[in-house]
Amino acid sequence: MSVPGCTILSMTEWNKYTHVCHTCDALIEYTSTRAVIDITCECGGKTAYLSVADATIQPTNERNKMDTNMVPETYNANVLVTYKDIIDGVPTYPTVKVNDLEWKLERIKRLEEQLSTSNSQISRIIDNLSEESWFNPNTEKEEILNDLCEILDYQPKKEVQFEGTIYFSGRVDIPLSEYENFDIDDYVNDITVDCYNGDVVIDEYHTEEVRES
Repeated sequence: MSVPGCTILSMTEWNKYTHVCHTCDALIEYTSTRAVIDITCECGGKTAYLSVADATIQPTNERNKMDTNMVPETYNANVLVTYKDIIDGVPTYPTVKVNDLEWKLERIKRLEEQLSTSNSQISRIIDNLSEESWFNPNTEKEEILNDLCEILDYQPKKEVQFEGTIYFSGRVDIPLSEYENFDIDDYVNDITVDCYNGDVVIDEYHTEEVRES
């Protein structure tokens, strides 16, 4: 968002992460200042991390900056189009809306980017499968694993289970006419626990007791 005559500064580096669902092939994008986090698709399927791009808003003091990618007046995302699609050697001619076709093209572009990245990773792995590198008897196992993690841009993790006790206090305003029958334990029954660290998952919590102090 820009304000005429103002300078907008981004104090934090933001990244746009892209995931793909293993079950329904949906593409999921989110913008965050954290590292890659595990994402579960709405269909319940697990997702795979595809790519990351810089999403930091750069400082600007330009006024009424024109958008170089203005949408033409003739563009209509709901228009029906017919295109040729060859499946198992048999041509078909499906009719879809423009926005559905755009979504399909976007998925293909993402898959091409993923394929390019995978091919580059495979080539780097093959280059290391030599007597001078990973097959060298002097090469330690840890070196090979570190090289693999670097090539695949993967950080191994170990799940650590934990439990703890949380103290909380608060205040609530009760009309004097209702205080005689007031029960704090019944009234405060929506206490929730969450963690804003993307790597931490709270599996279970419950309130054992709420009392007036």
